[in-house]
Amino acid sequence: MLRLGIRQTEETQVCLQPNYEPWAPRNLSSAFYKFIKASGLQRVRLHDLRHSHATHLLMANVHPKIVQERLGHANIATTMDLYTHVMPGMQDEAASRVDAALRAAISKE
Repeated sequence: MLRLGIRQTEETQVCLQPNYEPWAPRNLSSAFYKFIKASGLQRVRLHDLRHSHATHLLMANVHPKIVQERLGHANIATTMDLYTHVMPGMQDEAASRVDAALRAAISKE
């Protein structure tokens, strides 16, 4: 939508019924469960897709502020508290980056 110049707002509809009316949350969840069951896919909640999306964005090194905006969290701390715990290796990556920066600084002397 952004590529088309459309910025989402509170009124932006992401998923509409076949008659172009908004879904009631309960009905959307019910339709999603029916779709999953008919497809033979592993049962997941609709909300699980949101969690997976956020986790994959962070694992792909998308800036947390962008992830926060996509999820609509008012505070970036919410995003970080909810999603970064599932990312193994964050401490190792941070240590590697500091190590690389220090080595680069030492080699310039």
